[in-house]
Amino acid sequence: MATRIEFHQHGGPEVLKAVEFTPADPADNEIQVENKAIGINYIDTYIRGGLYPPPSLPSGIGTEAAGIVSKVGRNVTHIKAGDRVVYAQSALGAYSSVHNVPADKAALLPSAISYEQAAAAFLKGLTVFYLLRKTYEVKPDEQFLFHAAAGGVGLIACQWAKALGAKLIGTVGSAQKAQRAKEAGAWQVINYREESVVERLKEITDGKKVRVVYDSVGKDTWEASLDCLQRRGLMVSFGNSSGAVTGVNLGILNQKGSLYATRPSLQGYITTREELEEASNELFSLIASGVIKVDVADNQKYALSDAQKAHEVLESRATQGSSLLIP
Repeated sequence: MATRIEFHQHGGPEVLKAVEFTPADPADNEIQVENKAIGINYIDTYIRGGLYPPPSLPSGIGTEAAGIVSKVGRNVTHIKAGDRVVYAQSALGAYSSVHNVPADKAALLPSAISYEQAAAAFLKGLTVFYLLRKTYEVKPDEQFLFHAAAGGVGLIACQWAKALGAKLIGTVGSAQKAQRAKEAGAWQVINYREESVVERLKEITDGKKVRVVYDSVGKDTWEASLDCLQRRGLMVSFGNSSGAVTGVNLGILNQKGSLYATRPSLQGYITTREELEEASNELFSLIASGVIKVDVADNQKYALSDAQKAHEVLESRATQGSSLLIP
């Protein structure tokens, strides 16, 4: 028997329940993974709450974990039982002690990287890869704005930007988070609770503003983000932690300087095994060399059965960096 987290209706964290089940054998082109550490991502709350509803209910939840391959299905040749792997973009159900995953969505995990590091950094790291390297390729010395710089994605972005020689200006909601972002490599930080993001960014850039803004907050920061952009700048909206951006009049992009806007996702950038290998190899090399450090605070590691509590804390915006479930 194994344990997984399910929900039978959309709602708050209280809808998450632990259930026992008997794992099925992996299908063709799948592997079965005994999860050792499970990544918690903000998108999981959207799925639970119904913003991104699953195909049917009841449903599992979670798409990211690291562990040991226990079985392989037919036609799988690049992964074998006993291999250490990390995966993201799986079918929902990674909040589980055992999970069957498409083999092409899993990456072999180097021995230099722990299961906890991998589960804390894989989906978030792949996100930073496509944002900074593909959606808009930031250049050395380039100044740009990144919201939620002390979050799980943000802290990896701070470190990756520093490695690229770029100047990340991060927004945060407290002095403690500002310190965390600076330590991770943010060039400048703006505490949005104490100062105007737009006015402070203009001061930092001598009135020039920036060519690109990366925004995972959504509704609360949409207009301010547009006001931080140079003429013909790019607004990259990749999340909705404050609520979805809706009812946008495209004319506002014209009014604010012939701006561009995009709403990317990992699935639009990393869809093949080759693309996954390119992204994961770059991420793993940065982690293994210590350029990107992945540390999960003990108070952000939860037993699998404590998924409700983990979601409550995540949605309170009290977390810094990544959180994990440990089966």
